[in-house]
Amino acid sequence: MTERNETSLTSAPTGMGAARGEPLVVLSDVNKHFGDLHVLKDISLSVTRGEVVVVIGPSGSGKSTLCRAINRLEPIDNGTITIDGKELPAEGKELARLRADVGMVFQSFNLFAHKTILDNVMLGPVKAKGIKPAEAKQRAMTLLERVGVANQAAKYPAQLSGGQQQRVAIARALAMQPKVMLFDEPTSALDPEMITEVLDVMTSLARDGMTMVVVTHEMGFARKAADRVIFMDAGQIVEESTPDEFFTNPRSARAQDFLSKLLSH
Repeated sequence: MTERNETSLTSAPTGMGAARGEPLVVLSDVNKHFGDLHVLKDISLSVTRGEVVVVIGPSGSGKSTLCRAINRLEPIDNGTITIDGKELPAEGKELARLRADVGMVFQSFNLFAHKTILDNVMLGPVKAKGIKPAEAKQRAMTLLERVGVANQAAKYPAQLSGGQQQRVAIARALAMQPKVMLFDEPTSALDPEMITEVLDVMTSLARDGMTMVVVTHEMGFARKAADRVIFMDAGQIVEESTPDEFFTNPRSARAQDFLSKLLSH
């Protein structure tokens, strides 16, 4: 297990520093088809509170679909998904309430182009949670400081680099005080020099005990920040182990082949 700093920052999200060891996200026998393509095949996975799970595998293995299914951005065909003991319904207000407990950071930053950086981070707490604007502003500035872009608060997304925009997207997700954060290949749209600044923020979150499910091709991050590595192929979880075990002694032939191709480049 990765060493963690149990002390949380001011306005730390509710996913940080809570009691560890109990299941927070549980998927049981989850299946998903796109037409004739079976993209998730009987997926069962439990993520404990404070755990960082990194999901890796070849393109088309179902990683992003798994990530998006956890908060029902991608509806599932059957099976169950629970967040903190509550099953996610297919739709309605209860889904919206439970989804607020799940922060999501995408490949594309999805910031509102016509709103300032500060307004982007304030919007969710004010509109969805009824937080007073003054409190939401204070929380937003704390989080923008945390991700290193507080000095950009008055600017618009187009005025920021891709790495800065992604850090704002992380702050925006954290502003909702989620119990778990999902990252769907958060650095894949970034230039190489911007990747490190985003991964540094994610590593800091991991250290502070945020429950995280991260789909990524960044093996260095997986080695450094993950408690557990999940290897997917053809819609199935093929292997799961600690980073040390996975990268030094993968058990399955498919994982061995995947890693050998990565290491040969």
